[in-house]
Amino acid sequence: MTLSLSRTTQELLPAESFVPRHIGPNNNEIKAMLAQLGAADLDTFINQIVPSEIRLGQALDLPQGLSEQAALGQLHTMAQKNKIFRSLMGMGYYDTITPPVIQRNILENPGWYTAYTPYQAEIAQGRLEALLNFQTLIIELTGMEIANASLLDEATAAAEAMTMSYGLTKGTAQRFLVSDQCHPQVIAVVQTRALPLGIEVIVQDHRDFSFSPEVFGALIAYPASNGQVYDYQALTHQAHEVQALITVTADLLALTLLTPPGAWGADIVVGSAQRLGVPLGYGGPHAAFFATRDRYKRQIPGRIVGVSQDVHGNPALRLALQTREQHIRRDKATSNICTAQVLLAVMAGMYAVYHGPVGLKQIAQRIHQWTVILATGLRELGFDLAPGPYFDTLHITVGDQTPMILGAALNARINVRVIDGATLGISLDECTTPEEVAVLWQIFNGGEPVTFTVESILRDHQPNFSYALPLARTCAYLTQPIFNRYHSETEFLRYLYRLQSKDLALNTSMIPLGSCTMKLNATAEMLPVSWAEFSKLHPFAPLDQVEGYQQLFSQLEQQLATITGFSAVSLQPNAGSQGEYTGLLVIRAYHQAQGQRQRKICLIPQSAHGTNPASAVMCGFNVVAVACDPQGNIDLRDLEAKALAHSHELAALMITYPSTHGVFEATIRQVCTLIHSHGGQVYMDGANMNAQVGLCRPGDMGADVCHLNLHKTFCIPHGGGGPGMGPIGVAHHLAPFLPGHPVMGLGGPQAIGAVSAAAYGSASILPISWMYMVMMGSKGLTEATKIAILNANYLAQRLDPYFPILYRGETGWVAHECIIDLRPLKKQAGIEVDDVAKRLMDYGFHAPTVSWPVAGTMMIEPTESESKAELDRFCEALIAIYHEAMAIAGGLSDPHDNPLKNAPHTALSLMGATWDHPYSREQAAYPLPWLKDHKFWPVVGRIDNAYGDRNLICSCVGMEAFS
Repeated sequence: MTLSLSRTTQELLPAESFVPRHIGPNNNEIKAMLAQLGAADLDTFINQIVPSEIRLGQALDLPQGLSEQAALGQLHTMAQKNKIFRSLMGMGYYDTITPPVIQRNILENPGWYTAYTPYQAEIAQGRLEALLNFQTLIIELTGMEIANASLLDEATAAAEAMTMSYGLTKGTAQRFLVSDQCHPQVIAVVQTRALPLGIEVIVQDHRDFSFSPEVFGALIAYPASNGQVYDYQALTHQAHEVQALITVTADLLALTLLTPPGAWGADIVVGSAQRLGVPLGYGGPHAAFFATRDRYKRQIPGRIVGVSQDVHGNPALRLALQTREQHIRRDKATSNICTAQVLLAVMAGMYAVYHGPVGLKQIAQRIHQWTVILATGLRELGFDLAPGPYFDTLHITVGDQTPMILGAALNARINVRVIDGATLGISLDECTTPEEVAVLWQIFNGGEPVTFTVESILRDHQPNFSYALPLARTCAYLTQPIFNRYHSETEFLRYLYRLQSKDLALNTSMIPLGSCTMKLNATAEMLPVSWAEFSKLHPFAPLDQVEGYQQLFSQLEQQLATITGFSAVSLQPNAGSQGEYTGLLVIRAYHQAQGQRQRKICLIPQSAHGTNPASAVMCGFNVVAVACDPQGNIDLRDLEAKALAHSHELAALMITYPSTHGVFEATIRQVCTLIHSHGGQVYMDGANMNAQVGLCRPGDMGADVCHLNLHKTFCIPHGGGGPGMGPIGVAHHLAPFLPGHPVMGLGGPQAIGAVSAAAYGSASILPISWMYMVMMGSKGLTEATKIAILNANYLAQRLDPYFPILYRGETGWVAHECIIDLRPLKKQAGIEVDDVAKRLMDYGFHAPTVSWPVAGTMMIEPTESESKAELDRFCEALIAIYHEAMAIAGGLSDPHDNPLKNAPHTALSLMGATWDHPYSREQAAYPLPWLKDHKFWPVVGRIDNAYGDRNLICSCVGMEAFS
């Protein structure tokens, strides 16, 4: 049938909506769940759960949702406003070649980017092996003894090194020396981190460093930001004479040619792995690295992958030394970091596997050779250069020719670094060609052709491409088989897929982690990440080249401000933990601007995530815990007492809403008013924002600042443990204090310093959240929140007869997540919560959040993206596990040798010649019928974490048993 042209547009079928693609349950399933809950309709049900006094009362002031194609079209138009110039500005950011096999099969592969942090190691062996490769790469190139599995960026890694050094001296010294030839953004972030801790940062020429007992550490660059490679052996010796620690920012490619810092005495080595195949992305996400001495292994920030063994004695990987982390140590933690950059660390590690030591060295040698050739030609043209040796960067004195040279460079679509009015910088990279070198000579020759060529430079000058001792690297690296085996794409691709098959991600089944919001990461949202207009821009490119990004940032900030009810948003924090830290720094700056420097008390509920107290301490606050009542809510009487007792010193309350226990606390406005009456500010943790969008807003409740986990509520994937983004929204009075950035000129006179290396954090993944919000629209975003709450309550009702729901709201319902109590199983059958977590693997599911915020429980968050069928499968799995436990309690199953205690079951253990367990192989592997249609197999048995910590191995040494 064709439509008549005379009909109105209202009669035409609308473009297909994205909303039902994102929301799992269809209309019939929604009706069925509501009927089971005894609810007349969805809105009536939601009205029973979300307190009326905080309800928004109107639709979000956002446009209607667009179809996937319409949204992609709009974003593409925006992206085309970005100009892809060749950026030779360096400063820690370089163009690189992402091998297509890595781009397609890791960066763009949901098997890698939708996995969760590998806390359940038995179903994360592939990712853990990839991270072990990364750690090995870092250890080998830096010459250090231990490395972590990545940090957020180079600048924050340097700041972590400073605070670790400070902690090791136990506050006996307060000064930290920083070379003025570190990158400016690194210096800025270090200064921001130092200020609330009372650390005095002295920035100067490293040749003027004076070490004394008042100095606890120093930061130097290798190579330096001006390109020079310095010999730091004498400086390191001087530092060690007064027990000061030396931190080095290093370039991984340069370390294939230069003596590793570990060989000349460095204590900590940090930097970025970006140039190992990870796109520029206007600043991120990129994996930072952190390597140090073995004796500091319990102080090293971030996660460490270690080798252990499973119950069968086979090698197995897991996260090591977790008692260091903020989850356990809270305000005594070495760091507040909860997110690494796993996906990007995997890419960098695989880049090294793909190229191998020979390939990496050849790439570095090419870069260095072109740099030496370029420098020789520039000297031929009469320019003065900073003295060598150098690796990839030249600083050129050009005098009054700066405007002419910059104009010629821009005409050639090339960006160079402006050091000052008379000095320019150029950094070459993997993408440099002989034609580009010739163009650069012509640019510096006033746009006129030069009289020499690359060939004549090589013939007439015979430039020296090697380094002299003690700078030249003489030790081997990456000799492990893993870096010398997979250089054909056939073998490499198969290796990637072998690892992927060992990991359970969202492409396998739901991952119902409470507080972590593992929802759909739609393909349409992910596609723009690989667009060149977003991925190939340098973070310090001139603003007129990034108009598309600036438009994206502006719209995203407006969308988030509308959703949260705040006046202003900063996109700079590149993780949730960074958002917490930034929000508290803003509160600190506000109090100081009001002349209230004594306000240093931060009230934090006992149920709070471990990052909360750790972040507060990083900002110079003193933590005072607030009790929770038997229902899991903030104990108002205890809060009132502590707010009154610390009224003059009260800086902030940190609160999660809905509560950490998965409940909408009806007293939230009362809590905010109480804190404000004592002069404090309210910081809201946005971890549970997925229960608020479209229904209520932090700003309306009285919160002053809130961080938003874009890698939770707003669909950026978890990436196996990162990337993340944690922008903050603030009330009007806090807006002047949002973070600035020295390189980009961001921020006003009251702005706090930079908190991330790039002005807009991990900019290249922001299109994901933009796409999500634009496709969902006002109505779709609100609907998603309602279905998230519905799904959680449906699960709670189905599971409650077997596993009591620990906390409920005043009307008997939960919010978007629920806590099930497994402690009775221990009394009845000797079954621990970890036994249930491991047995869920046999059913093809990742466990919910285990033993947090209450030991012996599981916190379940199904999100809105899971269908009723998937929810039912998950419930059936848990109910079957309950009956397995009851068989033990009833004496029908052996209390020590049973499916729960022996879980997970591997195919290898089931295929053995003997089976000496009192239950069948079928019960072990296929406890429910639908598992026979699709079975995910854990590749290792239950892992012995204690063994791994006692015998700590954090590199590929010891992994040969796998082969």
